[in-house]
Amino acid sequence: MNHEKIRTDLVDYGDKLFFNSAGASLMPRSVTEKITKYLHREERFGGYAVEAQREEEIAEFRQQAANLIGSPVRNITFAHSASSAYMQALSSLPLYAKDVIVTSEVDYTSNFLRFLSLHKKRGVVCKIIKSLPNGDLDIAHFRQLIEQYPVKLVAVTHIPTNSGIVQDVATIGEICAAENLTFLLDSCQSIGQMDVNLKDIKCDFLTATGRKFLRGPRGTGFLYVSDRILDKGYAPLLLDGGNATWTGNDTYELMDSAERFGNWEKPYAMMTGLTEALRYLNEIGIQKVEERSNSIMKQLRSNLAAIPSVTSYDLGTKTSNILTFRKEGKTVKDFQNCFSENQVYYGISQKHQGQIDFNKKGVDWVVRLSPHYFNTEEEINKISEIIETM
Repeated sequence: MNHEKIRTDLVDYGDKLFFNSAGASLMPRSVTEKITKYLHREERFGGYAVEAQREEEIAEFRQQAANLIGSPVRNITFAHSASSAYMQALSSLPLYAKDVIVTSEVDYTSNFLRFLSLHKKRGVVCKIIKSLPNGDLDIAHFRQLIEQYPVKLVAVTHIPTNSGIVQDVATIGEICAAENLTFLLDSCQSIGQMDVNLKDIKCDFLTATGRKFLRGPRGTGFLYVSDRILDKGYAPLLLDGGNATWTGNDTYELMDSAERFGNWEKPYAMMTGLTEALRYLNEIGIQKVEERSNSIMKQLRSNLAAIPSVTSYDLGTKTSNILTFRKEGKTVKDFQNCFSENQVYYGISQKHQGQIDFNKKGVDWVVRLSPHYFNTEEEINKISEIIETM
């Protein structure tokens, strides 16, 4: 990994300490260049003409995303966000009264809201896999749930937004495959910081966003759809001209690929930016990124663990590039003032983003730091000193 070049590719980084890649990371210079170049062409020739001129460049998006996760190109489609991808997948499933969705205690807040909405509108039931005392998924309890209830969907978040735990989705996927259960994987926080590959994780849907660890623009993401789902003829509840063709007065034909889960209208400038972010990452190599991430996170966790007044709230056998903590006697306002003064970019996770998890931990907020491979060891030590002395 050419860390010097990677730092050069950051625009106007200056003296900031950027630790919010789990929110919206910093785009490499080439990503913004791709976006602005495409927009300038639209400015001159109009969107339709540029789309036709850049057909090959636009098609490269699916190839780069497929390369990252080890998928065939036909199983990838662009999404306007991870939430958009998730809703397209969820809306395609025949879920009715008393059907059961199984999820985890730390799943993403928006996912829980969708499950609650399905319960209110259709009578769908949500069951939650218990966590072990160390935070890991209780796989034995998961097996009990799928034996006891009419489970139609298993939906688990790989890494939650409010905690650094990495959930054992590989084992969940193996069990779902063996039991012929549909598995929807939210990889919003894991894609781009660690190797998420379909050879290791068996799932029917995988959702991802561009703005976080992929270092792409906001308003972008992608969805993976398995052949099994496509072969069943599943499609989103509401269609448009991008995922189906109107073949007669009362007939239509679905696209024969994951494109049936996409939309006709796409922000092509942003899409080329995401393509460049994926290309940039694939060129570095996700394994190298993960190795680098593990190294700097080991340093950060060790530094904060050495501060007696700091408590970390990240459980689990395996943790990620997200570190959540509080410091004794300090409030959210204290962190806001201190971090603003020191140009620290960070996140605050609050109870409404993880009701079950936060209730169990007995807190209503935590500070969230999420470095990435472009951060330096010096920055890790500097943020640690700021936290210790605040």
